[in-house]
Amino acid sequence: MGILYDDAVIIRQSEIEGEPSIITVNCTDKTGLGCDLCRIILFFGLTVVRIDVSTDGKWCYLVFWVIGKQSTRWGLLKKRLLDACPSCLLASDIQYYGFQLQPPRPPDVFLLKFCCHDRRGLLHDVTKVLCELELTIKRVKVSTTPDEKVMDLFFITDTRELLHTKKRQEDTYEHLKVVLGDAMISCGIEMVGPETTACSQAPSFLPDEFTEEMFNMDSPDECKIGSVAFRTPSITMDNLLSPAHTLVQIVCQDHKGLLYDIMRTLKDYNIQISYGRLTTQENTECELDLFIMQADGSKIVDSSKQNALCSRLRMELSRPLRVAVVSRGPDTELLVANPVELSGKGRPLVFYDITLALKMLNSVIFSVLPNKHALLPPFYVSFKKCSSRIYHHVLLCCRWLSYVCLVL
Repeated sequence: MGILYDDAVIIRQSEIEGEPSIITVNCTDKTGLGCDLCRIILFFGLTVVRIDVSTDGKWCYLVFWVIGKQSTRWGLLKKRLLDACPSCLLASDIQYYGFQLQPPRPPDVFLLKFCCHDRRGLLHDVTKVLCELELTIKRVKVSTTPDEKVMDLFFITDTRELLHTKKRQEDTYEHLKVVLGDAMISCGIEMVGPETTACSQAPSFLPDEFTEEMFNMDSPDECKIGSVAFRTPSITMDNLLSPAHTLVQIVCQDHKGLLYDIMRTLKDYNIQISYGRLTTQENTECELDLFIMQADGSKIVDSSKQNALCSRLRMELSRPLRVAVVSRGPDTELLVANPVELSGKGRPLVFYDITLALKMLNSVIFSVLPNKHALLPPFYVSFKKCSSRIYHHVLLCCRWLSYVCLVL
C-alpha cells in the first residue's frame, strides 16, 4: 500500500462550535518543518491548543488541535500545509524524495500604490484585504498630506504567484475598492526590482535604549501589564530521562503564536524535535515537553549551549514583539520590532495586529516608515500627538496582542 501525497495533510473540522478541529500531517521529515507548519497555522488565524509530534528523523507524524472560526478557509489551509511538506511518495517500502537541486527563486516583489482620502482605521482595513488575498507585505510607506489625503506604498509578494497577471491585479483592485469605496482616488500595481525596494528603506536608526532592550536576554521574574501579571517562562533541560535526547520542559503563559515562537527558535539553532507534546490549561497556561537533538544527532550536553538556548527561548516567549513608544517633538512614534527567522521570513500578521491595535484605540496614523536593524526590523508608526492616557493604552494594547492568545 502506498501513501498518496494528498493524504499527507488531513483536516477534520469540528462539528461543535468551540471544540477544536484536528490537523494531521504525515510526511517525510526535515529540520524546521514544525516551524514552517506553525507559521502557516498562525497566518490563518488559528489557535493551537494541543499538539503531538513524533519523528524518527526520516518520517514525521504531527497532530494539531486548533480553534478556528467560521471564516477559516480550510481547503486553502490544507493546500498551504501540503506545499510546506517535503515532496514524498511511499510505495512498496521504497521512498522517493523530491529534492530541489537549487534553492527556490526569491518571489517577485510588486509595488501597490494608491491614493485616497484619509479616515480612521484605513490602514488596517487595507492590510486585512491584502492578508485575505494572500499578499504578503514586505515593506510599507505611508504619508498623509495636509489636506487629509493618503499616499500608501505597499511592497508585496504573492503567495499564489499570480500578481503579474491582469486578472489577479484586477481582483486585488476590486477588493480594495469595496473597502475604500469613493475614498479611492487612484490605484496601481507594478513589478519592481531590488533597487526600488532598497531606495524605499528609511535610514537604519534606532534609539540606543530601544536597541539594548530588544537584544537584552535577561527578563524580569514577572511582567505586569495593566492589572494582569505575566510570569517569566520556566524552561528546564534534562539529559538523564532519555539515552538519546535532551528533554526541554517549558511552562509559560499562552499567547498568540506561542508554538511558532518556540519552533522558530529551535529552527534557527538547527535543532530537531524527535517527540513533543503541548497542552494548554483553562487559565491560559501552557506546558510543553520536547525531546530534541542537535543536527549531528547528539544531545545538548554543553552547559553554555544549554544556557544560550534557554535564554533565547525565555526572551522570545516573554516578549514575542518588542514594543516601545517614543516622543519626538510634536509626534509620537510607536516602534515595533518583529522577530525574523534566519531564513528571512518574518512573524506573520505583525502589521495586521499593530494596525488593529491602533484602530481599536481610535488613533490616527499619518506616517509609517519601515526600518531594518539586524534581524529585528521594526515599524515606525507616527500618529498625531495624543494625551498620556492614549499614549499608555497604545503600548498596553500592543503588548496584549503579543501576550494574549487571540483569534483575529
